[in-house]
Amino acid sequence: MASGLIDDARVQHHRVGDPKPGDYVLYWMQASVRAEFNHALEYAVQEANSIGCRLLVVFGLTDDYPDASERHYRFLLDGLADTATGLAQRSIKFVVRRGDPADVAIELAGDARAVVLDRGYLRHQRAWRNRLIERFDGPIAEIETDVVVPVATVSQKREYAARTIRPRIHRHLADFLVELRPTAIDKKSLNLAVDGIDVSDPTSVLDDLDVDRSVPEVAERFRGGTHQARAALRRFLDESLPIYDENRNQPHTDEVSYLSMYLHYGHISPVACALAALDSGAPKSQVDSFIEELIVRRELNFNYVTYEPDYDKYSALPEWARKTLAKHTDDEREYVYTRDELENSETHDPYWNAAMSEMRHTGYMHNYMRMYWGKKIIEWTNTPEYAYRTTLYLNNKHLLDGRDPNSYGNVAWVFGLHDRPWQERDIFGTVRYMAASGLERKTDPEAYVRKIEQRTGATLF
Repeated sequence: MASGLIDDARVQHHRVGDPKPGDYVLYWMQASVRAEFNHALEYAVQEANSIGCRLLVVFGLTDDYPDASERHYRFLLDGLADTATGLAQRSIKFVVRRGDPADVAIELAGDARAVVLDRGYLRHQRAWRNRLIERFDGPIAEIETDVVVPVATVSQKREYAARTIRPRIHRHLADFLVELRPTAIDKKSLNLAVDGIDVSDPTSVLDDLDVDRSVPEVAERFRGGTHQARAALRRFLDESLPIYDENRNQPHTDEVSYLSMYLHYGHISPVACALAALDSGAPKSQVDSFIEELIVRRELNFNYVTYEPDYDKYSALPEWARKTLAKHTDDEREYVYTRDELENSETHDPYWNAAMSEMRHTGYMHNYMRMYWGKKIIEWTNTPEYAYRTTLYLNNKHLLDGRDPNSYGNVAWVFGLHDRPWQERDIFGTVRYMAASGLERKTDPEAYVRKIEQRTGATLF
């Protein structure tokens, strides 16, 4: 059933009361960069209609977003251009301003009657929003639109495994897997006299930014934006979902959704993706497998960064994992590589080199190979603490979907988070181990290497 209503569980009121004098309702769109199926946007439209004023949507474009490079900025800018077009079609003014995002929002909130925020989960995202909340003395509502089930609805504490969070999520799925109908804006705002950057040409904007150029864009392989996200979803539903469960762990195939990067930038709604899968006609077993990855596994990581203040630190790993890895820190390692050698795919293992090359050249790595890739960094570095820092560094530097709750949760999984103890062995202790022989038994890694060689031009054998 389609609805234009926003479930109360998605809304956190930081301040209530009568609207301030002003020219518009301000929606600070910083996480959910899309003009459709966006609960925060629809809430802001309804708020503007209720007050009887126009709506202004703003995005703060900072040159120094944590760990972001030219690669990440190009994908983001593609999405901003797409969003600008979509909002214009809805007669809503969209302003992108260069500067600290909180400063941009605070300045424009000066003429706002009320403010709507979309939710960010990471430390710096929360800090940005808190600065605005402290400075604006009118009504403020924060809307959670980048997860299916709101984090606090699922659990009020850090969950320890998929098995503990899964029933909590499934208990609420029917309530939140609901189509979101767009609300027409009553008062057009395109003529609002508020200036910003023209984002219609992402290349020109990118050239003007003072950003890290060490990791180049990969626009030939992946382009950002809602239109591209929808195209990826359609391809997945038509070609891959009917055989998803059989092939999703086969890295030499392309039977994956390629949606993680679009979800990361807020270019597509996870609710929209789930509803499309449920309506696709694919076998239930295949849809269930996709829902498990899209909702249960992904939102387990959102739970982690919400309730674990040190989500990006080795100290946040489970105590049993830190103890067993410490016990085996001095175990002899057959191979030890520097961070530079790892980053440049200079190991003895062609399978690992292919995974690192896929990440470095395309901004993506097949999820099954990510697990193998991370486990080997533990095996080939001097200490587990250094392995953790190196894994997170490479993940966030090169991957388009890095630097988000999934990154922090999945990297920590390599070291035992959301897992259980296994049989004890050298180096790993009781943390789960992955071997090249297991990769060969379960997949076709040589075919994967050939695929990556063809895509990157590298010679890996």
